[in-house]
Amino acid sequence: MRIVRGDIDGFFGLFIDNLIQLMLIAVLGAVVCGFPSELVTGQILPGAALSILFGNAFYAWQARQLMQSTGRNDVTALPYGINTPSVFAYFFLIMGPIYQLTGNPTLAWQAGLLACFLSGLLETVGAFVGDWLRRYTPRAALLAALAGIAITFIAMGFIFQIFASPAIALLPMLIILISYASRKTLPLGLPGGLVAVLTGVGLVWLLRAFGWSVFEPPTDTYNFGVHLPRPVPADLFALLSSGEGWRYLSVIVPMGLFNVIGSLQNLESAEAAGDRYETRPCLLANGAGTLIAALFGSAFPTTIYIGHPAWKAMGARSAYSMINGAVVAVLCLTGGMTLVLQIVPVEVTLGILLWIGIMMTAQAFQTVPRHHALAVALGLIPALAAWALQLVETGIRKAGSSLYEVAPTFGADLYIHGVIALSQGFLLSSMVLAAILVFVIEREFVRAAAWTAAAAVLSLAGVIHAYTLTPAGVQNVFGLAAAPAFGVMYGLAAALLLGLHLVGRQEDIDSA
Repeated sequence: MRIVRGDIDGFFGLFIDNLIQLMLIAVLGAVVCGFPSELVTGQILPGAALSILFGNAFYAWQARQLMQSTGRNDVTALPYGINTPSVFAYFFLIMGPIYQLTGNPTLAWQAGLLACFLSGLLETVGAFVGDWLRRYTPRAALLAALAGIAITFIAMGFIFQIFASPAIALLPMLIILISYASRKTLPLGLPGGLVAVLTGVGLVWLLRAFGWSVFEPPTDTYNFGVHLPRPVPADLFALLSSGEGWRYLSVIVPMGLFNVIGSLQNLESAEAAGDRYETRPCLLANGAGTLIAALFGSAFPTTIYIGHPAWKAMGARSAYSMINGAVVAVLCLTGGMTLVLQIVPVEVTLGILLWIGIMMTAQAFQTVPRHHALAVALGLIPALAAWALQLVETGIRKAGSSLYEVAPTFGADLYIHGVIALSQGFLLSSMVLAAILVFVIEREFVRAAAWTAAAAVLSLAGVIHAYTLTPAGVQNVFGLAAAPAFGVMYGLAAALLLGLHLVGRQEDIDSA
């Protein structure tokens, strides 16, 4: 495989992105889910390495095939790695709540494995029905759900952390914003992400040399070793019979749909940049990569990344993808993330995550028809409720109490039960509300009624809005008539929309 200069530039950009996801998995795994280091180093990261290596190898091979079939030498492989929104969704909406409820990190990990596996199945099915999904799901609905996670759990959460450590995190963040927003080439053609991270690391160790303790490396010592991926079928399917894993379908389904539709959009973006790849093999590779991750212990889906035109503009071809997969694999299989975390504070990388968060939020408004922006804005609200609930619960828990005890005292100062109801299954309710408003704006009342009826069914089944507040926290409620008030009201709204459709048809007949 021939390596060109652009492959080196492309590799650094893609590798930094992948590295940040791996650092977050290691850090959030310990903080949010109580994962012991041996679980992260010995099982999760090797599984992630295998899935990343598989996908990068496939897309590098695919690019070489396209080069040979077209006779061109400027084909760029599709970028690939762990899906950033899925990392946060799975930590904060699936594994984290289970750990908080049970205090069992193994159970939380098993739930993540099942969620990842089901997402992989959904991505695989999406290879055959992706175009149909895209036709009947408005772009505003999908992007609003994603933007909700982006602006809350990604951007807001991490900008607080950046401004809490300005001495080491603020300058790297500004470098990211300056280089990415201006699209200005930095000296020596260095990628902005690499310069930001190196600047932050330099600041950290310079300040430590002068006695300013701005970073305390983890106490885990790095010992070189080989951690080969091991299949974990027993852990993967441990929660299948108990039904525990199925509770989180309201998170899994929209994230899987987003991966499918997002991949289709990225393929369109690549074709617009000059590289046309067949849809089905790409989506099947996405699904296979995610299934491999789950089977070998990683709870995090993989998919095609946004940004193919950017890598192409750098001059990257096919080798950058293969190099990235190989380097990530070596890092994970040798326990190298322990060494990285002892040298590189997470804070110096957060500017890249902030950029991802605000870019995805902006994209939700920029890439939909202008008159659909109203639907995107509505779709953000459920995610804001979920994030607000997390802040409230954290504050109450740190004060030594529980939401169960405090909820009755809020009264009209904070309609906490509305916050909880809106937060339950918020990814699906975000999609549904945005889709309803898109079709109302377009006066396609039958389609709007169909989405509203879907909201009624989801409410009655307990997938959205249904909950019970217990001393252990907010718990899902599933079953017939789980959230009857929501189900009935959505049903009446669907009837109203059908009525508007019939009235409109009669008016058209009368005016003909």
